[in-house]
Amino acid sequence: MSFPHDVTDGGAAASTSVWTAVAGPPAAYPPATYNGGTGEQSAWLRSHDTPRDLDHANGGGASYLASSAATGGAFGLYRWEMGPRPSGPDPHFHRTITESFYVLSGAVRLHDGRRWLDAVPGDFLHVPVGGIHGFRNESGEPASMLLLFTPGAPREDYFETLADAARRNAMSEQEKAEFYRRHDNVWL
Repeated sequence: MSFPHDVTDGGAAASTSVWTAVAGPPAAYPPATYNGGTGEQSAWLRSHDTPRDLDHANGGGASYLASSAATGGAFGLYRWEMGPRPSGPDPHFHRTITESFYVLSGAVRLHDGRRWLDAVPGDFLHVPVGGIHGFRNESGEPASMLLLFTPGAPREDYFETLADAARRNAMSEQEKAEFYRRHDNVWL
């Protein structure tokens, strides 16, 4: 496969035509949000040994790898760890965000809008806006996966409230309904 910089005649037009012939038309990118000419030293690393941000009573928890606040609203990426006891949300959908799942370890049941599927490490499920989905660990063993939300949404309050049984159980039915509405969870 040739890339534009492999063209030996040096012409920009030739470079473009080779690329088009090999890979098709260029991909459509979103509008530029950075217009500087030299780049910036702005990357950040979350080390593998950073403690989890949230612990669940069932032995699992969540690591906020890249919150919406940290990515300027572009996306939210979370490592979701489930303990061996059954856990996970029933089918629901979101009106404003996509959600994607990538299984890292164990066995996770993923709902694809039609049925529950048994997913193993390396399996990936993408759910567009409005797509019905759910996940659960029913294996009796720990499991973990990555959750990706696009665009980013402030999911941390949602995760923390659900993990805090006292706070969650203190809510009236009306408060629960408002909580789910505010966090764009529509239960089926």
